[in-house]
Amino acid sequence: MLGYIHQFSATEKAIFGLFCIAAIASALIMAKSINDRFTVEVPAYGGMLREGIIGLPRNINPVLAITDADKDVSALVYSGLMKYSGGKLIPDLAQSYTISKDGLVYTFTLKPHLTFQDGEPLTAEDVAFTIQKVQDPMLKSPRRLDWTDATVRVISPTEIEFTLRQPYSPFLSNTTLGILPKHIWGSVNDDQFIFSQYNTRPIGSGIYEVASVTHDSGGIPTLYELKSWRGYYGKDPFISAIELNFFSDEQDALTALDQGSIDSIASLSSAAGSRLASDKAQAYTVVSTPLPRIFGVFFNQNQSAVLADKVVRQALDMSVDRTLLVDTILKGYGSPIYGPTPLSAASTTIRTTSSVASSSGAIAAQALLLKNGWKRDAHGVFNKKIPGAASTTLSFDIYTADSGDLRQAAELVKESWNALGAQVDVKVYEQNDLYQNVIRTRKYDALLFGEVVGKDRDLYAFWHSSQRNAPGLNIAMYANSKTDQLLEDMRTTSDEKVRDTKYAQFDQLIRADLPAIFLYVPDFIYAIPKSMHNMNLGSISVPADRWNTVGTWHMETERVWTIFNR
Repeated sequence: MLGYIHQFSATEKAIFGLFCIAAIASALIMAKSINDRFTVEVPAYGGMLREGIIGLPRNINPVLAITDADKDVSALVYSGLMKYSGGKLIPDLAQSYTISKDGLVYTFTLKPHLTFQDGEPLTAEDVAFTIQKVQDPMLKSPRRLDWTDATVRVISPTEIEFTLRQPYSPFLSNTTLGILPKHIWGSVNDDQFIFSQYNTRPIGSGIYEVASVTHDSGGIPTLYELKSWRGYYGKDPFISAIELNFFSDEQDALTALDQGSIDSIASLSSAAGSRLASDKAQAYTVVSTPLPRIFGVFFNQNQSAVLADKVVRQALDMSVDRTLLVDTILKGYGSPIYGPTPLSAASTTIRTTSSVASSSGAIAAQALLLKNGWKRDAHGVFNKKIPGAASTTLSFDIYTADSGDLRQAAELVKESWNALGAQVDVKVYEQNDLYQNVIRTRKYDALLFGEVVGKDRDLYAFWHSSQRNAPGLNIAMYANSKTDQLLEDMRTTSDEKVRDTKYAQFDQLIRADLPAIFLYVPDFIYAIPKSMHNMNLGSISVPADRWNTVGTWHMETERVWTIFNR
């Protein structure tokens, strides 16, 4: 063969070479086509996610964690009896559980052969120890209220029982609490608990374990390198390592993202999310999901006589431009809301433009006031003659916290109500001052505030009449025997359909009484690398909930023959 080729002229050799190249290229294209036809792309193990977190960790401990930074690391390093997946509670360390017919006794059986990341066994004693620490008043755990009424009994190394004083259907969500290793923490007394080195170098039983920690000159951890822990009962996560970089403020984190030294940032402000989403050329993309947080204006009818008039509250409700609030304050990362639960946002399918909503709402609201005896004075402010009393002016103050979003929301609401014909002023307080001198004392006409509802949808603390005084969170000081009964029933029933029905009834009653005007539900905003796949944020109550499905995320892929893809 080679002898014939040597006899070719220079032109013939060139032509022959081109034919060979074409044949090889055709063969490669055909091979790729066959490979693509008979193979599929599947997740592959490997890769590192470099996440930026705003805030510094101090207590990476499920008993003490209170900041988002602490909860972020705790959620990855620790695991609980139960966990959330796809918005539903499923067993984690638990193999199974039972609930007594009266709803008072919860019995859990642990999976066999559980261990902590240091190789020591994890038993029911560790679970009981963790609950004991949460219940210890000396430690002031932020989870203490979840466990105040629970009695714990260890039945065996793999069985544990919780007995409640009264039925509480959301109790199961409390068992997502991460479990501490008793063999480490058992020798740490209460005085030293908050200072233990294991608060910054945690050992748990979660899907990732701490590989290394970097500290700044003051000894504060600034970077955690986590690696997947093969002892976790489930299969290994696809992402082999997660690097958590901590920043003191959002701007520093955004600079690191733009420079490419990190891949992702969670809990972004609406302004930052909007800016990042507009830059399509970067290696990241922005995803979001609604947070179960209700923002609204809560009325104190005991202090403001004018707000005790339901017609006034109806007019104020009609004239608020919620679409403008979402577009201006949240940059579109949120939803208008008209009732006391996050589901109230989903119930509204039509979203009118701001100009239409503002114009039509204000006209209808003014007509309602005029129809019910309110008159505008020379300054355009509504007044009404009340028999046996002087004229009442439609005038009141809105109190809120010194936060950019809340302050801006209050000013926009004020503008809407001033245009309606109300005389409204905004009073802004530093967060702690607002609670101590305004909320706790219930000295306000109207309060623009937010409520974190949570996955368990327990609204008792926000609306039951027993919670009208501090430290209760019924800041509208609302009292209605019908809603009280519904709230109590929702807490005790384990039937989801029954609970949903009662939520709908509760929602209707609150909308009818209008003790507050509900404004919007914000979104959780997350910048992630474009190489990230299979991320499903699902239902999020706190930012750390994004890690609920981290085991299925992947950044690497590979192709395998279809017959092997099982």
